[in-house]
Amino acid sequence: MMRNEYIYIVLVKAHTGLGKVSRVLSGGYEYSHIAVCRDDRFEDFVTFSRRRHYAPFDAGFMHETRSCYCFGVHDRIKLKIFRLPVDLRARRKIDHFLKQVERQQDRYLFNLYSMVTMPFLHGFVIDHAHNCMSFVGKVVELSGAVCLTRPYYRYDIRDLDLLLAPYVYTERYFSGRNSRTTPGYMDKVTLRENIRQFLLLNKKLLCRITGGGCDESSHI
Repeated sequence: MMRNEYIYIVLVKAHTGLGKVSRVLSGGYEYSHIAVCRDDRFEDFVTFSRRRHYAPFDAGFMHETRSCYCFGVHDRIKLKIFRLPVDLRARRKIDHFLKQVERQQDRYLFNLYSMVTMPFLHGFVIDHAHNCMSFVGKVVELSGAVCLTRPYYRYDIRDLDLLLAPYVYTERYFSGRNSRTTPGYMDKVTLRENIRQFLLLNKKLLCRITGGGCDESSHI
């Protein structure tokens, strides 16, 4: 028999402005971000997210730390963690997927359009693009721990919370003050730079959607 291992799915109560807006629009549902941890140290959160706290449109594949979630007056973060059993075959599939995305991270975009239209369109695919929900949804699908009744990219955070309920591991506050800091994560960003990043991301996404072979270079 194959030996079971575990993969951890982590819901994050984010302190960002978007996290606060999300809680208002969702009627108070706490969690607005989701990530994968490969072990129970909960120090390396693999996801799609902003690369800098003050630059929401400079986003893509990320290794986040607890210090990304605990900043300013916040010295701890609330996490809800699910522990999914995976056999060795499923673990290899997950590791292959994570390594593939990380190796090609410069090619992967943040699927902003699917994220902002999730309440209405319920998710859609753009080639080589993910947001935190679709990225983690794909990992959950590869785990084989639960049966997905619709495509992985159509699950939002609350859907995954309900789907993974049998596998709750812990739900509590974690300290972030002693976590290693991601270099440059809290650097300030100008309005001009944020506008440039917003236009650049939209240009690249529209090029992928239209498939017109347009130039996706970073010159904006």
